[in-house]
Amino acid sequence: MATPKKKAKPKQKKEANVFRGKRKESVARATIKKGKGVVRINSVLLQAIDNKYVRETIAEPLHLAPEIASQVDISVNVYGGGAMGQAQASRLAIARALIGFSNDPALKQKFLSYDRSMVAEDSRRIEPKKYKGPKARARFQKSYR
Repeated sequence: MATPKKKAKPKQKKEANVFRGKRKESVARATIKKGKGVVRINSVLLQAIDNKYVRETIAEPLHLAPEIASQVDISVNVYGGGAMGQAQASRLAIARALIGFSNDPALKQKFLSYDRSMVAEDSRRIEPKKYKGPKARARFQKSYR
């Protein structure tokens, strides 16, 4: 006997975009979608971060674009590096997410005039180690005794 096929319910499609930010060894991925202005860093609310300097660094793009920030939910997953590297990577990812969500060239120009590192990644990376030394620039010491 053939069983009657059930009709598949149409799934609610939520529009979400992902943007990346890097700083030193830290990588942050920000997911942005329409919402109520909630910002989470690694599933922790932005307001719950203890270090005030880190919290303000991450929130800079939100302060520069409050009209867009109040209409979206942003979730950032960040890993690698230290606390400040992660904060700056998150800041870059959030700024890129706001620019990408709004498609507003004036907002990008506003971020660029405030601080270029909100839109452009820092291209500096660690220099590779060379032979004849313990690190990239340092040389092994000589001893004649």
